[in-house]
Amino acid sequence: MYEVLKREGRAKRARLTTVHGVIETPVFMNVGTAAAIKGGVSSPELRGLKTQVELCNTYHLHVRPGDEIVKKLGGVRKFMNWDGPVLTDSGGFQVFSLAELRKIKEEGVTFRSHVDGRKIFMGPEESMRIQSNLASTIAMAFDECPNALAEKPYVEASVDRTTRWLVRCKEEMKRLNSLPDTINKDQMLFGINQGAIYDDIRIRHAEEIAALDLDGYAVGGLAVGETHEQMYHVLDEVVPHLPSDKPTYLMGVGTPENIIEGVWRGIDFFDCVYPSRNGRHGHAYTNHGHLNLKNAKYELDERPIDPECQCPVCRNHSRAYIRHLLKADEILGMRLLVMHNLYFYNNMMEEIRDALDAGNFEAYRKMRLATLAENVGKN
Repeated sequence: MYEVLKREGRAKRARLTTVHGVIETPVFMNVGTAAAIKGGVSSPELRGLKTQVELCNTYHLHVRPGDEIVKKLGGVRKFMNWDGPVLTDSGGFQVFSLAELRKIKEEGVTFRSHVDGRKIFMGPEESMRIQSNLASTIAMAFDECPNALAEKPYVEASVDRTTRWLVRCKEEMKRLNSLPDTINKDQMLFGINQGAIYDDIRIRHAEEIAALDLDGYAVGGLAVGETHEQMYHVLDEVVPHLPSDKPTYLMGVGTPENIIEGVWRGIDFFDCVYPSRNGRHGHAYTNHGHLNLKNAKYELDERPIDPECQCPVCRNHSRAYIRHLLKADEILGMRLLVMHNLYFYNNMMEEIRDALDAGNFEAYRKMRLATLAENVGKN
């Protein structure tokens, strides 16, 4: 059940009740691609970092260790010892990113594994079966993710096929949820809006998939080559055509600024690899912009990463120490930065929810965008 608690303009403060727990939105989903956060952070530790939802990857878990194995071990939540909700993406983005290794047909896509080169076929039914085996809380429909700047005729044909695939996904999920050996018979399905940067295609597709009465709706195919301004324009045009009484998810986005602007435009769910990826490369997010802790100017800096932060890392370690760990190639340095960045993102989402509850999100948005810009070019 999805309940909108407060609205401020298009921004929504909502609550999604699932079979695996309640999700307070807007929410950032921490990306555990292969059932693990890259950077050495365990599932139990995520609770202390204010994580609500983990996101796992259908394609990667299908390739290794295999979704049948995960099912035999009780599903992905039991497998990785995570007691909260899990969203699995459909594998579509990964399949279509393997541009030189795949062949698209109406039935689905034939491609080669990036691990061992073996041939794999995946279509709507296969994606749903894999995600059912993983027993995630929310499954994403199998779609094609065309380049945001692709030619319009290609995008039109691609979106039409994605709609046909979505119908097949819905039918297959209904069948799978009725089977006696299905682990999660209450698995939810989110459809994905595509259309690159073409307003007319995006809007038409949003209206088509809204008519299917799904559990939620995602905006996909952004943050893949277009500018931030183009992305915001697409959201301005498309979100009003998606059901406002269902959760809305902006896939693969993004920076703290992107998230704040996305919330302002009506988005509930976000995910991105930035917190963990940038942390592994020495970059920390703070309330006053991001820092590159490999820089020499932090060699004697005894302050925490962010003096305003209450994460376990900022309460216990200095910038100087973390810089030393990074320069010495100690895994702990990478791990501490990933932990801090995840906490920063999750805590920012909590601040956003609090601001919406108080009816002052517009003021929060202006303040936070200004503070986030303070360290640009000075890190």
